[in-house]
Amino acid sequence: MAEDTKKILEDYKEETKRHFDKKTEETKRHFDVVAEDLKGKMQTITEQVATNTEKLAEYDQRFNKIDETLEIIKLDIEFIKNELKQKAGRDEFAALERRVSVLEAKQK
Repeated sequence: MAEDTKKILEDYKEETKRHFDKKTEETKRHFDVVAEDLKGKMQTITEQVATNTEKLAEYDQRFNKIDETLEIIKLDIEFIKNELKQKAGRDEFAALERRVSVLEAKQK
């Protein structure tokens, strides 16, 4: 009877080992599939990040050009404002026009 029990335990041990070996192989295949899927998704994300990085660099260059243009416009506006300050205003021009008219009338 001890021999029978030993045989049954030995058979059970072999069956258990085959079962775990089979499950281990299934698990490996499953994880290989999952890993391959993750690699594909990560590759897609990597490509998208690279594309976005390129676009950001292009936008950065465009914004730099816009900044330069704005600086030029600011300088031009400052120049125009200074020029306008040196010119006579409407009220001042009207007063000068009256003075010239009075002087011209006196000379006739």
